[in-house]
Amino acid sequence: MRATRLMDIGCYDKNSGEVECYLEIPNPEAVGCVERFATFLSILLVIITFPFSLFECFKVVQEFERAVIFRLGRVRKGGARGPGLFFVLPCIDTYRKVDLRTVSFDVPPQEVLTRDSVTVAVDAVVYYRIKEPLNAVVRVADYSASTRLLAATTLRNVLGMRDLAQLLSDREAISHMMQANLDEATDPWGVEVERVEIKDVRLPVQLQRAMAAEAEADREARAKIIAAEGEIKASKALKEASLVMIDNPMALQLRYLQSLNTISAEKNSTIIFPFPMDFLKSFMSMPGTSVSPSPALPI
Repeated sequence: MRATRLMDIGCYDKNSGEVECYLEIPNPEAVGCVERFATFLSILLVIITFPFSLFECFKVVQEFERAVIFRLGRVRKGGARGPGLFFVLPCIDTYRKVDLRTVSFDVPPQEVLTRDSVTVAVDAVVYYRIKEPLNAVVRVADYSASTRLLAATTLRNVLGMRDLAQLLSDREAISHMMQANLDEATDPWGVEVERVEIKDVRLPVQLQRAMAAEAEADREARAKIIAAEGEIKASKALKEASLVMIDNPMALQLRYLQSLNTISAEKNSTIIFPFPMDFLKSFMSMPGTSVSPSPALPI
């Protein structure tokens, strides 16, 4: 078996001078006699069965695929093959195809306890793809199942650090945080997480009713505040209008006529209209009349 020179050990002798010693260990990448003999037999089999052996030796992978080839259990040099045509030896070479297209999967609904002790059911969707086919085959047994389990665990961990209000309002930030955590964890497997989206957040029925009652009370309070602000603005406008009418008494009469016009447009059978006593001042000031002033009465 071939050996390699790993390190030098130097020692000094006064009589003979410096002596170099070498530590030799077997090279794990070296091909042994058994491997060479098996390769020779495989090539011999290809030659004997030529040209029928070509159907088993030449393989094709698509543009979106890569093939990782193992020869007697070891990964062949050169990394993943493809796309296109590649050659394998029968009986000693095996290969595994890896799809490089983006894959999506649904994370099952997870029962999560938020930081403010509220139990919610949350599900999500994850998009990922293979960026290193060799690592996806060699470093993990099943990258798809491992990514799915890790996504479910990461979803529970990320949501457990948030309040219910943050969970309902900051979905985009939670998705980005979950994507970063997943991408960092799956990077040694050759997997790249492209996108994570939270689909639905389901609350308990009692909590939904409580939130609906709270929202209704909040809307009613805002409506009352808006109505009160409108009353304030209307009273200020009426005050300004009254100041204008004091300076010009005829403006009040025009306002009365406008009110009559509005009421008559509604086709009412009975109209109650206050008659101002200012109209009688001219008669009261005539000589020979002694009518005491009285407040305006409705006619």
